[in-house]
Amino acid sequence: MSATTPAATPAPHGERPGRIMSGEMAEQPAVLRRILDEGAPGIRETAERIAARGPRFVLLTARGTSDNAALYAKYLLEIRLGKPCGLTSMSTTTAYGARQDLTDCLVIAVSQSGGSPDLVASTRAAREAGAVTLAVTNNPGSPLAEAAEFHIDILAGPERALPATKTYTAELLSLYLLVEGLRAAGGDGSAGSTTGGIAGGAFGSAAKALPDLAESVLARRDEVRRLAARYRFAERMVITSRGYGYPTAKEAALKLMETSYIPALSYSGADLLHGPLAMVDNVSPVIAIVTDGRGGQALQPVLDRLKDRGADLVVIGPERQVAEASAGFVLPTGDVPEELQPILEILPLQMLAYEVTIARGQDPDAPRALAKVTETR
Repeated sequence: MSATTPAATPAPHGERPGRIMSGEMAEQPAVLRRILDEGAPGIRETAERIAARGPRFVLLTARGTSDNAALYAKYLLEIRLGKPCGLTSMSTTTAYGARQDLTDCLVIAVSQSGGSPDLVASTRAAREAGAVTLAVTNNPGSPLAEAAEFHIDILAGPERALPATKTYTAELLSLYLLVEGLRAAGGDGSAGSTTGGIAGGAFGSAAKALPDLAESVLARRDEVRRLAARYRFAERMVITSRGYGYPTAKEAALKLMETSYIPALSYSGADLLHGPLAMVDNVSPVIAIVTDGRGGQALQPVLDRLKDRGADLVVIGPERQVAEASAGFVLPTGDVPEELQPILEILPLQMLAYEVTIARGQDPDAPRALAKVTETR
């Protein structure tokens, strides 16, 4: 969202709560098409210019929803590009004044508004420390875009609802195309899959089916509404996944917490087994995001343990996994590479957060105590 776009206010009497968030969720197929049709050439050109600088490693900087998109990019960069990659702690620069030598480092700052002072300050400091800096935002005129050497506009259009929906999926697709562009310009991709992307044909060809698939998922609102009935009175939820699905688990938990105020705990499946599994019992709602690929295979032992504990397990993923759970939502991922499935995985979970919030008599457009542009320092 543009930093100058006003955030939503609670729906006036007589207007439907959540109408803005609902409308913005529905825009996502069009946003994905816009990125593929209009944004992809510029993203590839930016990737080529960055690749020519030969960065050896990557640091990602973000907050909130954009931090979950940055985590997705970390998986892409490490698996498909073979680059060491980390998520930064901005306070080392903004609060402690630390200065690192960032020669040969690519620093990617991800932000919907591009307006948070700590993102701007840390990006500016990274550039001064020798890094190649890239801002990925929904606002090309933002302070963050001006602070970075390179910029990618995610082309999501103004976003007014406080819970970010279309900007999140736009960030995912834009970051995917960036990594594919870097691969084409110099990365050999030997560390990861060669399915789709450059290896599969024209630039971004593996993503071409996403807009239509997103439309088909968003059209299944009634299925999500039935799932939401399970969580209307929930006091706590656990969301888990592995691999490319883990950022989806974190983003789904954030959406549920900021809209419905249900404490939602997100864990990597591996981390869930290292202690938190003890809190799961036969009345604990658990949502598992099962990516169709290696991440889903790695999650299988966790699913088995959850079933053994009698957890109320809902699966978002392939039909065979949903059939073995208490309930679920089948995703059309058969022809979609594993690295692109998170763009579809989050859609039913956005709708779930919306429907649970409505069922609890709250307005998802305007959660209490939140602002659209959060100015941390």
